Amino acid sequence: MTKSEQPKHSKKSKSKARQSDLFFPNQDGPDASLEDHGFRLSGGPVAGIDEVGRGPLAGPVVVAAVILDRQNIPVGLNDSKKLSEKKRDALFEEICLSAHVAIASASAAQIDQMNIRAATLWSMSRALRGLAVQPSYGLFDGRDIPSDSPVRGEAVVKGDSRSVSIAAASIVAKVARDRMMKRLGLLYPGYGFEKHMGYGTKAHLEALDTLGPCPYHRFSFRPIYERSDTSSN
Repeated sequence: MTKSEQPKHSKKSKSKARQSDLFFPNQDGPDASLEDHGFRLSGGPVAGIDEVGRGPLAGPVVVAAVILDRQNIPVGLNDSKKLSEKKRDALFEEICLSAHVAIASASAAQIDQMNIRAATLWSMSRALRGLAVQPSYGLFDGRDIPSDSPVRGEAVVKGDSRSVSIAAASIVAKVARDRMMKRLGLLYPGYGFEKHMGYGTKAHLEALDTLGPCPYHRFSFRPIYERSDTSSN
């Protein structure tokens, strides 16, 4: 092959190749094979749904629903827990600019009233209904699908590591909830919400022992209930 016969690779073609790689299984992160399956079944848009905040002792549980533009999938999508805060923030902005996104949450009081599982499923349905474009199929991270889901779909265990749409939803939910907890840290200084995001760290438990719970703690969770005035001694 002569030099003139060698294929030319522009920067644009390389970029497209990297983007199209996300549509096929790979070892580096999620792909769009589940989205392809959902589209074949439903013939319409596929949404990824994920939650953040089931385990913390304070703050809301937050759910995001995301319909990605299949021609403009952000590069680097992955389970939000595997990404740095800087990377999550950058992808959050890119996702919100390029995709259909809706966020719903259940407060600590609502979690106490419903229980965390019911509050999460309720928020999933609300997030789906909040999308500007209604999906035809949903990919739900975990093992549960809301009984009142406005769309049919499937539960995907560890979906944020398998599906680009669920990964995008995990990033949006994580960044949105972290920002809520940072604001809560300003309202209630001393608990360190802006650092541990409401999770039951040693520092958080020590602050609870000193200050007692605030209105944004989940009183149905044992570590909070045991430190509240309503607990039986």
